[in-house]
Amino acid sequence: MSLKPKRVDFTSTWAELQETVKGVITLGSVARSTWNDRFSDVYSLCVAYPEPLADRLYAETKRFLENHVSQELAKVKKGGEKNLLSSYHESWKQFSRGIDYLHKLYLYLNTQHIKKQKLSDAEITYGSLSVDATETMKEIGELGLHIWKTQMIEPLTPDLVNLLLEGIKYDRKGGVTVGSHFQSDSTIYGVVHSFVSVEEYKKKGNLDLYEEIFEKPFLAATGEYYREEAAKLLGEASISQYMEKVIQRIEAEDVRSRKFLYPSSYQKVTGECEQRMVGDHLVYLHSECKPMVSGERKGDLANLYRLLKPISGAQQVLLEEVQGHIKQAGMEAIAHVKGDSMHIDFVENMLKVHKKYKDLIQDVFQGDQAFVGALDRACTAVINHREPKTPSKSPELLARYCDSLLKKSSKGIFESEIEEKLASSITIFKYLDDKDVFQKFYSRSLGKRLIHMQSHSMDTEEAMINRLKQACGYEFTSKFHRMFTDILTAEDLNSKFTNFLSNSNTDVGLSYFIRVLQQGAWPLSHTGVSPISVPLQLEKTVQMFEAFYSKQFSGRKLTWLHHLSNGDVKLGYTSKTYIINMTTTQMAVLLLFDKSDSLSYKELQETTKLSDEQFPRYVQSLLDAKLLLINTDSLEPASMVCLNLKYSNKRTKFRIAGTVQKETTQEVEATHHAVEEDRKMYLQAAIVRIMKSRKVLKHNTLIQEVLSQSKARFAPSISIIKKCIEMLIDKQYIERTQNSTDEYSYVA
Repeated sequence: MSLKPKRVDFTSTWAELQETVKGVITLGSVARSTWNDRFSDVYSLCVAYPEPLADRLYAETKRFLENHVSQELAKVKKGGEKNLLSSYHESWKQFSRGIDYLHKLYLYLNTQHIKKQKLSDAEITYGSLSVDATETMKEIGELGLHIWKTQMIEPLTPDLVNLLLEGIKYDRKGGVTVGSHFQSDSTIYGVVHSFVSVEEYKKKGNLDLYEEIFEKPFLAATGEYYREEAAKLLGEASISQYMEKVIQRIEAEDVRSRKFLYPSSYQKVTGECEQRMVGDHLVYLHSECKPMVSGERKGDLANLYRLLKPISGAQQVLLEEVQGHIKQAGMEAIAHVKGDSMHIDFVENMLKVHKKYKDLIQDVFQGDQAFVGALDRACTAVINHREPKTPSKSPELLARYCDSLLKKSSKGIFESEIEEKLASSITIFKYLDDKDVFQKFYSRSLGKRLIHMQSHSMDTEEAMINRLKQACGYEFTSKFHRMFTDILTAEDLNSKFTNFLSNSNTDVGLSYFIRVLQQGAWPLSHTGVSPISVPLQLEKTVQMFEAFYSKQFSGRKLTWLHHLSNGDVKLGYTSKTYIINMTTTQMAVLLLFDKSDSLSYKELQETTKLSDEQFPRYVQSLLDAKLLLINTDSLEPASMVCLNLKYSNKRTKFRIAGTVQKETTQEVEATHHAVEEDRKMYLQAAIVRIMKSRKVLKHNTLIQEVLSQSKARFAPSISIIKKCIEMLIDKQYIERTQNSTDEYSYVA
């Protein structure tokens, strides 16, 4: 074939081409040679000399397609209403394939003539001022589909849509959609999708026809059907049965959507069902939340969650009921904890509640973060619950619980179990508001365990500190690490002291192990501790160590904490030899009987130099151990104290130090007082930091900034923040601005 433009007789060429077009559009048999000849004819007409005949070809083809679709419409209508869907579907299947082939036959016309006149993608997307989109030429495939839409679908729309809705409704009611008045599933599917396919070529609004003529009436019909269905179910079923049937209906409708509809409709149909069967009946469903949650009816709760989740804001009532129920369960679990095991019962009961409802949320609510948040809020409320004007006991109880696990006295419990329980205790720790109170109590108990060598395992201690560091940061545990360092370096320090004694040819006459503790790291204050006259037997060791330490570390001052020291005393006056571990203070009292069997109350107190408060406590501990006896019914200033020369015990090695090392109520109060003082300093430092960076701040803004900075450690009251602000004004760190009473400025 020659590509050179030539004169063409349009009438004769179109007559031949029209026959082939008819064969193609009706899926008739067209020989390859005929196809090639007609393809050449299209080219020849487009490049004809002296004037191209492309526009005329386009007009004739359009007229042919319009006539063809009109004939097809008549055929479809002739089949009657009963066969309308199937007739339309068969006609559409033929036409859609035929127009696709015809589009390929007119390839040259499409690419070289029509495309040059079409709007660009940008003009379609953003609009064109100069050209009306309806007047532009369409490629032959698009033209055919447009004609099908205007001359086939639009005239039949009411009948087609009604039949489609009836067919889908019949399917809903469990009918078999094959035969009789209703068509097969494939017919309904094909007709519905033809509404999409006929405009698929559009770059913008290609679903407009489908949504307008079918989707809108379908959603309205679906909503009406399920409104009636919901009313019917509510009248005859319990709440449990209602929810189960609603879920079945929603799932069945979703399957039906996928069987018949275009994917863009799936979610809309499900949403319509949910709104009619759930959203319209929220008052009823919400009224059933409380009994379901109270009875922990897992199946019903899972169904209710499944139904409420897709509807915006519908879960709020369920969330509040779940949170309230968990809080109530937590309060009941800790309401009656008391006695010596109070700390264990508190923590373990709370952990049981947490685990129970965490598992329930995972199983019933699929681990939904909204419900996890409700669990967290409920646990926070329970754990930080306090009676009016009293501090929360939770931090102290948790510290005591950890102490009971970390002490050597944890009998009958494996190390793996201890590790597991300590790891679980971090759950409670994370909910604490007053983490600084826990820090103080934990620090005190850690100090005692390390000093008295009562730790179950140093590895376990370190693992627990690392867990706390992970939960709260390095600053929170920095003192704990320094305490550890002091204990670990004590071995080396004592070795150096031994060498010092050896080099100076000094024999102190007893075994020793001395620990030097950093005052800033350890929660051990020497203020308020009564002075004591060190027993003669220990004086030499004390003096030599002070000499050694001042030589080793110049400028450091040692303060001896005798009330925390202990040692072994060997009894040589009894029938059996006993070795008793006791505190240095107890030792100071007992060693006075080394040269005398009896001494008066007054002599003992004057010699030991113990205070009136401390002295009876230590003497009483020796009386309770039956090492000493008195001539009166109870210890009083007139008592004579004598050595029990007939002392006997089944055990030959034991300790009585613990009787005076137990935590007293005064120590607990002192710890709380120390926390209060620390808080004031922390808040003042925070206020100064904030004011230094912001220079000028309103009162309420400053309060909010301080609350934000301190929430990781504790929840301060507004009144204490105000007091700290006043303190800083007095100290001239900040001042009130001249023009406002509720504004502060930083004093540089």
